[in-house]
Amino acid sequence: MALLRSRPLAQRAFRCSLALKSWLSTHTSTAGYLKGKNILIMGAPGAGKTTVGRIVAHKLGLPAVDVDDDVLETTWKMPVAAKLAAVGGERFLQEEGQVLCNFSASGCVVSLTGSNPLHPEAMRHVKQSGTVVYLDVDGGDILQRLHRMKVDRIVGQEAGQSFSDILKYRKQFYEQWLDIRVLCGRGDTPEEMAEKVLQAVERFYNLTAETFVSTRADGEERKTYFSDVVVEGLAPDGGLYVPKNGFSKIAPREWLRLVDMSYPERALVLLEKCIHPLEVSAVDLREMVSKAYGSSFSNEDVVPVKRLMDDMYIQELFHGPTASFKDLALQLMPQLFAYCLPPMCNYLILVATSGDTGSAVLSGFGRLRDEDRRKTAVLVFFPEDGVSRIQKLQMTSLSRSHAKAVSVRSDFDFCQRSIKRMFGEAGLTGHLAVEFGTVLSTANSINWARLLPQVVYHSATYLNLCRSGAIQFGDPVDLCIPTGNFGNAMSAVYAKQMGVPIRKVICASNCNRAVSDFINTGEYDLRERRLMPSCSPAIDILKSSNLERFVHHVSGGDGALVKDMFSSLDARRRFTLPDSLLGRMRRDVRAGWCSEQDCLAAIYHVHARSGYILDTHAAVAKVVADRQRDRTCPVVISATAHYGKFAPAVFEALRVENIPDNPLEQLKRLDFAASKPEKHQKLMECLKNRNGREHAVCEADYSVLVEHVEAMIEESFLKVMET
Repeated sequence: MALLRSRPLAQRAFRCSLALKSWLSTHTSTAGYLKGKNILIMGAPGAGKTTVGRIVAHKLGLPAVDVDDDVLETTWKMPVAAKLAAVGGERFLQEEGQVLCNFSASGCVVSLTGSNPLHPEAMRHVKQSGTVVYLDVDGGDILQRLHRMKVDRIVGQEAGQSFSDILKYRKQFYEQWLDIRVLCGRGDTPEEMAEKVLQAVERFYNLTAETFVSTRADGEERKTYFSDVVVEGLAPDGGLYVPKNGFSKIAPREWLRLVDMSYPERALVLLEKCIHPLEVSAVDLREMVSKAYGSSFSNEDVVPVKRLMDDMYIQELFHGPTASFKDLALQLMPQLFAYCLPPMCNYLILVATSGDTGSAVLSGFGRLRDEDRRKTAVLVFFPEDGVSRIQKLQMTSLSRSHAKAVSVRSDFDFCQRSIKRMFGEAGLTGHLAVEFGTVLSTANSINWARLLPQVVYHSATYLNLCRSGAIQFGDPVDLCIPTGNFGNAMSAVYAKQMGVPIRKVICASNCNRAVSDFINTGEYDLRERRLMPSCSPAIDILKSSNLERFVHHVSGGDGALVKDMFSSLDARRRFTLPDSLLGRMRRDVRAGWCSEQDCLAAIYHVHARSGYILDTHAAVAKVVADRQRDRTCPVVISATAHYGKFAPAVFEALRVENIPDNPLEQLKRLDFAASKPEKHQKLMECLKNRNGREHAVCEADYSVLVEHVEAMIEESFLKVMET
């Protein structure tokens, strides 16, 4: 049974009528802005619903209703246990549901039974009266309470079925009906749980406290919500959106709950804390997360963490459909984008890529439902000579109706600069909106919905180390990330802000070392720099977009400072960070770079020692990690792509001669050389089915790129309308 999806327009109407009118009034208590709505406490038997409900009711000055004691037993005139023994589990559920369908209350804290959510009609009835709060309590805590309560049977429990089995089975029903999840830490007391319920309900009715600002904002701005940020991509003033109040910190006992969870379960919990439930309901978010990570990744862990050598580990981010870390965001982001779209416009997603983003965007948007794909088109610009041959084949093979990749005879920075210019030209965006009914957006990491899912995999990496016994929660780790646009590194900084014990984020650059030089000197100077092609093309970037978010972070949200600095970068190609901020920046990050020779040598030596083949970007991180680490804590290297995407460079590193020209044959030959990681089956299938497809190539002329944009809009939307 799935709930009807609430579209953003309906959510915004609710926003105005409830959140704004209620919270912005002079009410001083949660009870004030409930406006007669119930708080419905839901959870497993033994979760503490009755006790927590009474504490919450007392704090709010509201009546407490326990469905077991005050509704069922009053109606049946016998104890619930006696009723269950008399009629059996299936009949009990039906009669319990019928009683609840006749229940009516307002302005109460209602503790549901553990089995109420198994009756759809009853839950639809009570859900209309208020907000359903799911007490997500640790299974071990529940079993201890059931033992103390001497409970020997749960409704629906079959012979031979354990309490643990029935609790796992029940979870799907609780997640089907919740409005708010309250994640309870291991060992939380009823008083602590009640406080979390109060905070969660207050958050639910206080949407206006969870808005976004531009990194360049100086003073008051319009209220900008998550759905606005997802669709707009770039702020109107040219800045990047960030949460106005940052990330909420998660307590260690709550992190411990996540250790034994699967990747989709972790993603759901963390994203619920970052996306307001009135923007994307918990039920809809669960559906999106399940689709994104349920079957599209070849490894069950989604992001497995493996020991490379000594206390150095490798974070494998390449098990998605296009063999790069971009899949972890771009299997989810298109769903969020489609969900947040207003109904009357078409949207063209413009993307600049240095290799991996392009194929991941085309794959992710290609998996949307037909009705969503009809409203969106994707146009990817990539440097013709700035990506690997296999990356190029991937992008062009994924081109289809409403999705296309076009190469440019220039570098990534030109592609990215041109797209940002298009967003900033009111004449162009107005023309596209009026003439074609089309709005521009982006799926680069400048879009918050692209960056946010990356926080999840850095968190999951740490939790996987805890689960394997390599560390205990609270032990620090360093994270070394190959970076050019700083998005991956920035998401690690945000994971640290949420409470993941990351000590340092080590940024690893290749010969295009603008980011590492900035972190080491505080000066960002592009005046004498020329982009140099390398064997690690995804980080062949000089102008790092997400660095703007980092400067905003370390400056404490000083929008005026950020605006001055990045305006100076645009106009004079340089800026200098104040010394006070440079010291603050180095509390979070360190940086280094390596040469092409060092990168290839790292691939050779790691393979010789362990049989593991690093891709060229992970090799850059390996070299920098060796130079920057102090060996007082483990270091995790971020492997952002599968080695097969850069086969010629890997052959060179391994000193293999007589390399086959055919990319598919290259992958097959490398597969024989690698004992780990395993070959990427979807990458091989892509090359096998699509090898040799032609693609459009254009000159490095801004007006030509604009022509491609207009042609893509006409082809995607106008021709469809005409037919």
